[in-house]
Amino acid sequence: MWDLIALGVVIFVFLVILVRIVRFALADADLTLLSKGGPKRSEVEGKVAWITGGSKGIGKELARQFVELGAKVIISARNVADLEKVKAELLGKYPNAEVEVLSFDLTSDEEFLREAVKKSESFFSGAGVYYMVHNAGDDPLPIPALEITSETVLTIIKTNVLGTINLTRLIAPFMIERGGGHFIVMSSTAGKCPVPGQTVGSASKFALNGYFHTLRSELIQKGINVTVVCPGPIATKPLFKGTNSAEKPVTTDRCVHLIITAATHKLKEVWIANQPVLSVMYLTQYMPTLGLWFLDKIGSNRVEFAQTGGNISLMTLFFGKKKEKTG
Repeated sequence: MWDLIALGVVIFVFLVILVRIVRFALADADLTLLSKGGPKRSEVEGKVAWITGGSKGIGKELARQFVELGAKVIISARNVADLEKVKAELLGKYPNAEVEVLSFDLTSDEEFLREAVKKSESFFSGAGVYYMVHNAGDDPLPIPALEITSETVLTIIKTNVLGTINLTRLIAPFMIERGGGHFIVMSSTAGKCPVPGQTVGSASKFALNGYFHTLRSELIQKGINVTVVCPGPIATKPLFKGTNSAEKPVTTDRCVHLIITAATHKLKEVWIANQPVLSVMYLTQYMPTLGLWFLDKIGSNRVEFAQTGGNISLMTLFFGKKKEKTG
């Protein structure tokens, strides 16, 4: 009798572990995020979401999904014509949508950014921005660390770090005065673990993570939330010239669905990536010696494949390309 009970317990535990292993193997985001279901419409409807980098890719899809959930949306980028095109598409699909266009350059001086913030606060009868979605950024193709020019370094840091921080400093007081606001920060897997070929981009994302996690700890008692989003490869922008089966991208609509889910559940940080990138993030976070060893093994190969192209698999990243026989 007791033997049967013990066997039943062992089988049950085995099945539970098996289910969790399979779930993780199929995961495209961290398990906490996946446990939350979908976005909470009640957290979005009627609120103003200001999306930088809103003319294409993730920003454009963010605008669409926020509108679909009942938000009032401000889209920003440098090109007015592109923004007006997105607005027309949104109004064509959602005739009752409330969408405003606010063109500006994130690398502008502080006074120009201050005027942009004042204008954003004046939209929708002065309702004020609740969701500040920091999506704009400079994300160059992989390049060896020692080949990056000082001009490229400055451009990336000004856009990804200084511009984003300056905009945050200027709009946060309005949020605090209203008693609430939420920053959604598009960071990257490169902000959590090394990504060979993206040294300066990685540095800029680490900087964002540090700034916004600290900002939340200072302002959470004043009603200001922060969700840092760390996506891996996304289908909007291939990073390799060839076929990269080692880093399968998450689709744009799925990525945005998960971003809004994270924000509306007030998660502090989320990871969005398919396997094996997600596993590498877990390894680097919880077993850093092993995770960093793995990244050291693939580092030079990843940079080489990014530049030369070809069919890239996890095995070729790890072991390199087979050398052709001579003679």
